Amino acid sequence: MGRLFGTDGVRGVANQGLTAELALGLSVAAAHVLGEAGAFDGHRPVAVVGRDPRASGEFLEAAVIAGLASAGVDVLRVGVLPTPAVAYLTGALGADFGVMLSASHNAMPDNGIKFLARGGHKLDDRIEDAIEAHFHKHAAGGEDWNRPTGAAVGRVREYTEGFDKYVAHLIGVLPNRLDGIRVVIDGAHGAAAYVAPEAFARAGAEVVHTLGAEPTGLNINDGVGSTHLDRLRAVMREHSADLGIALDGDADRCLAADAAGDEVDGDQIIAILAVAMKEAGTLRRNTAVATVMSNLGFKLAMEREGIDLVETSVGDRYVLEAMKEHGFALGGEQSGHVILLDHATTGDGTLTGLMLGARLAATKQPLADLAAVMTRLPQVLINVKGVDKSRVGTSEELAAAVAAAEAELGATGRVLLRPSGTEPLVRVMVEAADEAQAQSVAETLAEAVRSSLS
Repeated sequence: MGRLFGTDGVRGVANQGLTAELALGLSVAAAHVLGEAGAFDGHRPVAVVGRDPRASGEFLEAAVIAGLASAGVDVLRVGVLPTPAVAYLTGALGADFGVMLSASHNAMPDNGIKFLARGGHKLDDRIEDAIEAHFHKHAAGGEDWNRPTGAAVGRVREYTEGFDKYVAHLIGVLPNRLDGIRVVIDGAHGAAAYVAPEAFARAGAEVVHTLGAEPTGLNINDGVGSTHLDRLRAVMREHSADLGIALDGDADRCLAADAAGDEVDGDQIIAILAVAMKEAGTLRRNTAVATVMSNLGFKLAMEREGIDLVETSVGDRYVLEAMKEHGFALGGEQSGHVILLDHATTGDGTLTGLMLGARLAATKQPLADLAAVMTRLPQVLINVKGVDKSRVGTSEELAAAVAAAEAELGATGRVLLRPSGTEPLVRVMVEAADEAQAQSVAETLAEAVRSSLS
């Protein structure tokens, strides 16, 4: 059996791979493992439980809460809120851990369970492994556990104050208000469909239009949100608003659009915020963190602005690890997962959008002008399937092809070959000064991968 926990919790098709039984069992296991690890320090444990609006979240939430309460954990049920809100509330309320039910930007039939440690931080891998091992032991008919009874069982309380407490937190960390800024918000029919418009309005912005703001439990991410920008871009052109933001299902990502409807991606957002934070003296160690897949234009912009850049492997978990290890304040990915570590323990799409709005209000500049801090170089990505990805770093034939490509591109382009972590394929990424050259070099390298690694 493969590992249940992936890079972002346990995910699967709800009621097939991800069942109520699995949710209940993992919750019991989490309570036991965290207790044995000393996370509860001898006191009665408390957990914050939230979810996105997926229909399956209703029965999965019930299963998680049942599992926790049966293990003697008191539960604060916060209802439908973004992942970063659940993380924030876990820390702000002094809870022992948190649980978020969401499959982020995945389609509606999927769902997921993410456990958060005290303070709202991601669980350590070894703790996840211990939870999984505990679950499998009991699922296989292992020894029963000592079940609490009477007053020792967990109690469940609705915590309706979570919405306002989280919004107040978002507004409280802004460097300035957003008065005079006209905003369009695409909430992906997801967890921030109500939170994001409320936060922008309270911060002083005029919310001129909303998309994806009517979650039914069945329509999350359906043609809206950060993975479907066409509608936001069209509405921006129609309303000529100052800022358009698109969130994903659990609102830990944010992409943007300017008044002309042009996309502003995660690299550009990080660049804008890096410059703003440097000016404000809040860019700790004068450094931003990004992955190796970030556009070369971003790297060149940081060099020009005198900002140091630390590059990590692909994945927000690696960005966060580097930030925590070295004390950096800003990092993220091209996909819009932006981490502002002074104010959030994970990517927070609503906070990212608010910070963008604050920069617009402070500078009185259009978003397009701010985004021009970097020029996106054309980027072509080709997935080469059915090859021996383990030989990417040892094939002399492939190394020669890469060297030839790099010589052709010079200082205005770059090449990245990356074996997939989950599939038998190699990703070939090429950036160049123009799209035709990027496409040509990428196709040549893809053919070299096929011939040398087949």
